Amino acid sequence: MANIILNKKEGESTNSLVYRFNKKVIRSGILREVKKNRYNERKVNRNKRRASALHREQKRKEIETAKKMGALKF
Repeated sequence: MANIILNKKEGESTNSLVYRFNKKVIRSGILREVKKNRYNERKVNRNKRRASALHREQKRKEIETAKKMGALKF
């Protein structure tokens, strides 16, 4: 991301300064980047994926044995 630096010009109103700032932000593309990445989630690391897969496999086996024993009816 880029840093946007503005100095208030002599005799410039605050509204004019805010207007210039908004225009500079839009032109720089920062706003577009932020909106694009807004809902992106980080990738889960390898160890966490592996632990999750092992947990799913263990639960699957537990359910299978419970079905065989008659504890679960599906």
